[in-house]
Amino acid sequence: MSMTSPLAAKLDFVLKALSMSRGRLASELGVDKSAVGRWVTGAVAPSAHNLAQFTALVAKRAPGFTILDWERDLEGLAEALGVAAPGLARADGAHAAPPLPFFEESRATTRLRGGAYEGVFKSTRAYAQHPGLFIHDHLMVRRDANGLLRFVMAAGGVFVQGWMLLLQNQVFGVGAENTSGSCVFAVLNGVNTVQAGMLDGIILYCALDPGRTPTATAAVFERVADLTDDVAADQARFEALARADPVAPPGSVPEAIQTHLLRNFGPEQLAQGGELLLQLPLIRSMSRGLTPQI
Repeated sequence: MSMTSPLAAKLDFVLKALSMSRGRLASELGVDKSAVGRWVTGAVAPSAHNLAQFTALVAKRAPGFTILDWERDLEGLAEALGVAAPGLARADGAHAAPPLPFFEESRATTRLRGGAYEGVFKSTRAYAQHPGLFIHDHLMVRRDANGLLRFVMAAGGVFVQGWMLLLQNQVFGVGAENTSGSCVFAVLNGVNTVQAGMLDGIILYCALDPGRTPTATAAVFERVADLTDDVAADQARFEALARADPVAPPGSVPEAIQTHLLRNFGPEQLAQGGELLLQLPLIRSMSRGLTPQI
């Protein structure tokens, strides 16, 4: 019996991470299923050609994955794929992080409805440092190999990367803003349509001022492009949009959007029949699907 080689263990891990059977891989590469079986048991190693072909398949599910990623250990490989690393439990039996069972519920919802949120969106939100102005971020959402929605958001050279979790009729976003090292959170009203045309909700982040002020603001996200099968082309298009000036020209934001985003709230407003807190209830939500083209 042969010992499992390091590459064999990685091949087996990637197949499981992508939910791809040995038979499916064999069919994609045009080899016998038994050959794939020998690769993952370490009996033989795949040829350079077959490994390159497998790498190309992985890159379709995990953009940016290259042949060099096979040199990583399993933890690094998991990071490249955006999935949980194997063996996250500590020696004492405790988990490295608290288990969050609703991830499985979110995966199940994403399998059914995740396609509605894949695409490129342009946000509109108030500019925290310059009252009266608005900012446009660009957001690209794509289903990841782990069954969740991965997103990247950019504005003015600041990038946020993270995950969108679908639960009930809401979209919960959590991301890391690498420029200053902080987190960004979002709760958006979802849709029950084939494709989301517009989403709205509330985002929470640290403003880029000297005090890194915790800031909450209403925001809307409008679809500007669909994704294609060409991941590299989608990435290039997103990067071009991300390089645009994020500040909305004066007068360019429709009055209806301005009114929706800039709402008065607090004790005085509550006394006049208004809102005590910043809220975007479903009854006033602008989240909607795309208008069908007939």
